[in-house]
Amino acid sequence: MSTAEAKLITLIAESARGPQREGLFALWLIVRAAEALLPPAPVSAKNHRRRLQALETRIGSLALPGPLKRALAAARQHLETATPNAAALVLSQLTAPAREVLGVEAGDAVTVAARTARLHL
Repeated sequence: MSTAEAKLITLIAESARGPQREGLFALWLIVRAAEALLPPAPVSAKNHRRRLQALETRIGSLALPGPLKRALAAARQHLETATPNAAALVLSQLTAPAREVLGVEAGDAVTVAARTARLHL
């Protein structure tokens, strides 16, 4: 588990039920999928496709604020290419929506993930 994932899980545990918690959960799912594409041990293309299908189903059932929902949908679409570059791009593009909608701590967790992803390129 990465530092960003651990921070997001902590934020999920600390938040009350509702859109904030669901948004953090959805963000964690996307971060997890993106980081799985990074070296040293990226997931197989088959497992990545399965993960994206599950992501689409799970995120579609959550009550998310509009800006976050749009950002996560775009992120999921970018992850279709299953490359480390796409993962780094997704993580860097999620920083602002995460910070705006879910708070500074969530944005900081995604920033850490984006920096780590860029180091693996």
